[in-house]
Amino acid sequence: MDKLQMVDLKSQYLRIKDDIDGAIQEVLNTTAFINGPQVAELARNLEQYLDVKHVIPCANGTDALQIAMMALDLQEGDEVITPSYTYFATVEVVALLKLKPVFCEVDPLTFTIDVKAIEKLITPKTKAIVPVHLYGQSADMDPIMDLAKKYNLFVIEDNAQAIGGYYTGKNGIKKANGTIGTVGTTSFFPSKNLGCYGDGGALTTNDSALAEKIKMVANHGQRKKYFHEIVGCNSRLDTIQAAILNVKLKHLDTYCNARRKVADYYDQQFANHPNISTPHRASYSHHVYHQYTLVLEGIDRDTVKKQLEEKGIPTMIYYPVPAHKQQMFQGAGAEDVVLETTDLLTTKVISLPIHTEMQEDQMQYIASSFLEIINALK
Repeated sequence: MDKLQMVDLKSQYLRIKDDIDGAIQEVLNTTAFINGPQVAELARNLEQYLDVKHVIPCANGTDALQIAMMALDLQEGDEVITPSYTYFATVEVVALLKLKPVFCEVDPLTFTIDVKAIEKLITPKTKAIVPVHLYGQSADMDPIMDLAKKYNLFVIEDNAQAIGGYYTGKNGIKKANGTIGTVGTTSFFPSKNLGCYGDGGALTTNDSALAEKIKMVANHGQRKKYFHEIVGCNSRLDTIQAAILNVKLKHLDTYCNARRKVADYYDQQFANHPNISTPHRASYSHHVYHQYTLVLEGIDRDTVKKQLEEKGIPTMIYYPVPAHKQQMFQGAGAEDVVLETTDLLTTKVISLPIHTEMQEDQMQYIASSFLEIINALK
């Protein structure tokens, strides 16, 4: 059995090596390393894949969130409702722009923002909601969009972990994650379902005027070179990464299906176990399993993690400390925030290896070892 990894990028690369190498070599041959034709090609390819009017590539997923908030003209002191149970970048950019994060509870089954908790957090200062499509599962977008319309709020979809997935609305229409709100953001970090070989990100929107503003913000606030209309930043996806993504985008559905196959196997092995809660699949969400995250009940998670590592099985905790308990927010009112579900999840979740190249014997070894350890600790 091959060595177990949370993500096996080498094997994935070897499967498409000739195409990847050829795409990189083409960039090297033309030496168009910045804003080469492959960047515009990627934008067009993603627009077609996601069925969205505009895709604007940028340097990384964190930049994408920052650019979105800048393009929407959010001002110092404006309130942004966001889950605390998320990767810290979601909240970091809010603080960076001197906005006020308003931490919201998450649903105990889906781990995404609890739509029932949002409305009571809305004040006259609220300007945006940031639902996070966590671990590959969509947040429940219909009620979020209803609230946004009711209170005239922007919706910024943090889609860093769920590209390739989609949301089925009450009307039965399927829409790709990141294309439902005012603007969507995503990351092409190497471990993502669609990952490049460095840093990368993108923004998505169906609003043409907003798309133009996003392009300006990401390009030093200029439409025309040397003529700077607004405050912007410098956030570009380099041509080599775009070339790699153009190749990998053709395989994205296959990659997501491979992850779902692993999740199906785990689900079957752990079904109905009294100490294991498998990931919930919401009826509205096509889950693409960026992570396979379990909740342990009545079992010491740290002991499980340690014993799995002794068997050569890596695990991760996404996330051990929620945003509202991070040091940078203490003294700013976050210490008074009470999010019982969020706090509980941080002590109980554990993520098992899941990726596109997993072999049958690897899945069997992981599942049997996990059950053996759990049952011995009961």
